[in-house]
Amino acid sequence: MSPDVVVVGAGAAGIIAAWRAATLGANVLLIEKTNRIGTKIMISGGGKCNITHDGPIEAVLKAFRQPEARFLRPSFYRYTNQQVLDLLHDRGLETMVRPDGRVFPVNGTAKDVVGILISYLEEAGVEVWKDSQVTKISKHDDHFTIHLAQTESKQRQAEHRFGSQALLQEVLAQDQCAEGPQLDQIDCANVIIATGGSSYPNSGTTGDGWPWMREMGHTVTPIRAALAPINLTHKRTDWSGVALRDIILRARKENREIAKWRGDVLFTHTGISGPCALGISRIVAESMIGGKVILEVDLQPNTYFEQLNDDLLKTASQNPRRQIRQAVHSMAPERVIEDILDQCGIRDETVGSNFTKPQRSKLVQLLKAYPLGPVSGVPLEKGEVVAGGVSLDEVDPKTMASLKCEGLYLCGEILDIAGPVGGYNLQAAFSTGFVAAESVAQRLNKI
Repeated sequence: MSPDVVVVGAGAAGIIAAWRAATLGANVLLIEKTNRIGTKIMISGGGKCNITHDGPIEAVLKAFRQPEARFLRPSFYRYTNQQVLDLLHDRGLETMVRPDGRVFPVNGTAKDVVGILISYLEEAGVEVWKDSQVTKISKHDDHFTIHLAQTESKQRQAEHRFGSQALLQEVLAQDQCAEGPQLDQIDCANVIIATGGSSYPNSGTTGDGWPWMREMGHTVTPIRAALAPINLTHKRTDWSGVALRDIILRARKENREIAKWRGDVLFTHTGISGPCALGISRIVAESMIGGKVILEVDLQPNTYFEQLNDDLLKTASQNPRRQIRQAVHSMAPERVIEDILDQCGIRDETVGSNFTKPQRSKLVQLLKAYPLGPVSGVPLEKGEVVAGGVSLDEVDPKTMASLKCEGLYLCGEILDIAGPVGGYNLQAAFSTGFVAAESVAQRLNKI
């Protein structure tokens, strides 16, 4: 085989890049080291696939940090969120927009999304090699040599896992047929690197591309957790699975608020997960370098301190014989409320008539700022994406072409890009992959 372009990595960016290049007439080889393609798409959004984020492109870009938004702007306008959805709608997938702007399949799952993308690859004639690990990429004058090693799909042992890790285990257990001839290397004039970052390493994203990029002259900025669960110093192992709904999670350092996120929190064996934890994890991870970070939860985000105090006072006055425990039991899950009431000294016999002002003040304080304690770490390997990667200053944002090595293109999470939770990172992968493919096609005089 003598491909016009080799795409390394069959995640969101690599799939779109391979498909688009092939539709423009290029002979495309897509190489994936695991036994399946689109693994991280399969586990995105808890297996429901948060495809993208709705809204005008400028509004979507505002979710990213300014340097990242500036870099992504050309590709986001070249391949928009609506165009991504049109691609899926054309194959019968129905989607819905949640109130928070996240876009999901209506009746389908992430499997349906991946299935549609695979159908596009097949229709475009993309050759796919799975279980084929790229070990090295070297440049020789006008072509690249891609060194390969065949891998074997390993039987995954059943373990007791929760959340995204359990979902990943399920996906990996559904082996696809391995493909790819027994070759040691292949030469090609154009290479698109879409190997991802190093989040969820069991899915295949183990940071393979970064050493190759360093060898080709690129700078790789420090890798940090971005969308990841947060570990706490004071673990509540018996609270694992307890969820806090529609709360505000705040992070503080030296008594100053450094981050907050509204949504849900899920307690785990080691700390917390859920949208709020993922939403603030990048800032927390960065801030921990210089000191201790403490988390707290506002369990009543729609009510101000003063209003909550007045409401509790009114309830106690109007119901002098009613237990205070009964009056507040719906404000949080039972285990959390019990802990709060114990800290306030509110017992079963505490009724409206003997509900003291100090108790009420303490109760209001805890409902508005329930302490979770110090952060012990933000596990990089459990994040959905990572921050850091190939410096954006060394890649042309209009073409995704390397400014260090001719014929090399980069897209997706290998770049120093990390958007918030909500479909932003998949959109970044789709858009940058699309642009990289069109740039290769233009270099091949296909367009």
